[in-house]
Amino acid sequence: MSFLSATLSRVKPSPTIAVSNKAAEMRAAGADVIGLGAGEPDFDTPAHIRAAGINAIETGKTRYTAVDGIAELKSAICAKFKRDNGLDYTPAQVTVSSGGKQVLYNALMATLNPGDEVVIPAPYWVSYPDMVLLAGGTPVAVECGIDVGFKLTPEALEAAITPKTKWLIFNSPSNPTGAGYTRSELKGLTDVLMRHPHVWVMTDDMYEHLVYDDFTFCTPAEVQPGLYPRTLTTNGVSKAYCMTGWRIGYAAGPVELIAAMRKVQSQSTSNPCSISQWAAVEALNGPHDFIAENNAAFVRRRDLVVEMLNKAEGLTCPVPDGAFYVYPSIAGCIGKTTPKGTLIDTDETFATALLEETGVAVVFGAAFGVSPNFRVSYATADDTLREACTRIQHFCAALQ
Repeated sequence: MSFLSATLSRVKPSPTIAVSNKAAEMRAAGADVIGLGAGEPDFDTPAHIRAAGINAIETGKTRYTAVDGIAELKSAICAKFKRDNGLDYTPAQVTVSSGGKQVLYNALMATLNPGDEVVIPAPYWVSYPDMVLLAGGTPVAVECGIDVGFKLTPEALEAAITPKTKWLIFNSPSNPTGAGYTRSELKGLTDVLMRHPHVWVMTDDMYEHLVYDDFTFCTPAEVQPGLYPRTLTTNGVSKAYCMTGWRIGYAAGPVELIAAMRKVQSQSTSNPCSISQWAAVEALNGPHDFIAENNAAFVRRRDLVVEMLNKAEGLTCPVPDGAFYVYPSIAGCIGKTTPKGTLIDTDETFATALLEETGVAVVFGAAFGVSPNFRVSYATADDTLREACTRIQHFCAALQ
């Protein structure tokens, strides 16, 4: 009999973390490695937010708080939902956790029973299926390829729903593709959901403010108010506010669901970091002008990466609407061999050979549920991106 839980055999470690760790190991050994795997902004947390955290320390706000968030932060979250999304929530409908991942995990743990299905459009964030498995549910991946812009269609959603479906996990703009759903596209999906009242919606709006060109963000309960009673609208301060390490995620939804999630959190981590909560209050209530400044840099980097990758032999790289990722196809590279003799038969072998032979670390597409692709995070300096893409171009050109 194994000492470890059988549940662990159903899940795998995070591939994105594995890539970052491999790159760090090679760099420590003296290799010239460019890491494009990490999903976090390279900008510092804005000064006024840092100051709020420092003030929290200096004024003694360092003790336990309410399990799922201080009243001041819940009020700021309610104001944010009203201001940005036109959604009315009370503090009793709000939960705060140690990152967006914990919010989603708490919700799945609080609601899933064996046999419950969770529809997950693919490409997906690598953690979604494994969190469902850990919570005892069954992930149902719906492949959304490059031909449909990496986006779920109403027809595909309809086909995936069964009497066992409990949740749809919805992420826009997407990690890993950066694809965003327009209001009309989202309306098509919400029309399907209105025909299936047993299906709840779990949104992941973490990249809400990281949108470019003329794209306008919207969230399901905003587009279809009829879904409000069965939607958990999830967000956080990690990406837009450059606060990944502060670990604050939040969500709003029905009181009964929030209470159940609070119970899960009370017996796991209890409250999020008190200092981070006060910094998050300032992030949500304070000035937001830095977001537009950061987004201008992201657009410049996006355009640089898309242009250079589309010039690489065998690659096709769509232009994303938001986030800070691109998800190029390597269909034109499959079946070829590297100068060192590695056959490129999958996107995983492509990514492995790219790292070993050029020092560029990316995440292979199979980790996100759609192949043959890879993910690049362009949340790094322009010169670094230019060098990385040049190496990718040379790598692809050398394939035989």
